[in-house]
Amino acid sequence: MLVDSPPEQRAETAPAPPTRRAIRAVGLLVSVVILVLVALASIAIGAKELPLDQVWHGLFHDSGTYADVVVGERRSRTVLGLLVGAALGLSGAVLQALTRNPLADPGLLGINAGASAAVVTAITYFGVTTLSGYVWFAFFGAAAVGALVWFLGGSRGATPVRLALAGTAISAALYGYLQAVMIMDDAALGKMRFWTVGSLASATDSMIMQVLPFLVIGTVLALALARPLNAMAMGDDTARALGANLNRTRALSMAAATVLCGAATAACGPIVFVGLMVPHVVRSFTGPDLRWILPYATVLSPVLLLGADVVGRIVARPAELQVGIVTAIIGGPVFIYLVRRRRTAQL
Repeated sequence: MLVDSPPEQRAETAPAPPTRRAIRAVGLLVSVVILVLVALASIAIGAKELPLDQVWHGLFHDSGTYADVVVGERRSRTVLGLLVGAALGLSGAVLQALTRNPLADPGLLGINAGASAAVVTAITYFGVTTLSGYVWFAFFGAAAVGALVWFLGGSRGATPVRLALAGTAISAALYGYLQAVMIMDDAALGKMRFWTVGSLASATDSMIMQVLPFLVIGTVLALALARPLNAMAMGDDTARALGANLNRTRALSMAAATVLCGAATAACGPIVFVGLMVPHVVRSFTGPDLRWILPYATVLSPVLLLGADVVGRIVARPAELQVGIVTAIIGGPVFIYLVRRRRTAQL
């Protein structure tokens, strides 16, 4: 005898109308094209102007000339921006779904604070002076704080409110420690000022290879969580009825967000508003379905990050404005506008 599915399950599993799915698919394809164009602009445009033929030569026929070296540096910077932007957008979307909080970002769960505290500790107490050395301290600091937030948030009985409260409390404590150390150590203050702003300028192929495995693992895990997070968005009881394992989904979501945010923050410093703003923009035209939100956030977040980086190189020529400053300037007014709209102020 056939048993009819409960209405909640039918609603969750029912596919979107073909026309709407087609529009979303076309929109995603257009987003990819925009990303490619912005990436090319990131390579072609910089604080120093280069003719397009020199840019092309540096990309495909590197002969070691000054122009070719500049293009190579921009290429590494662009690749890192693609990876970090995707990581920030994905992690922001996952954290907003996990905590059911439209204001959630890596800072809410203490991940940025953990990375920053680890870096200042490495500078002050271990004598680390290179960015490649910061990467591992920042990553493990973010991972340790993510695990601590999960433990304090209730572990098996974790709830969105407990996780947010635990992250906020730990962030406050770590930023207090951070400020105290930097006040007492002028050298740490000088070195941290550049890192905490958030910048792609220090990108190297070596750094990319260090963080790439973590970003790939975190991206695959986050995209795989779209369906169970969709179920959790309906409430715990409904999610259980649909067969979702709440504790496992929350644990894996925390792990994915921590790996993504930790690696991105380790490579570039804490860059604000990307993981907070892009999921809001995406949600306004995809609806609440994370099967579309996550891919769109993965593509459009690098568009914002690389676009802001290009703007920072143009407006301050011959110097440049760090991308973290540009995203903050752009993100503040835009985010205020978004949260005032009822449609995007709620998940």
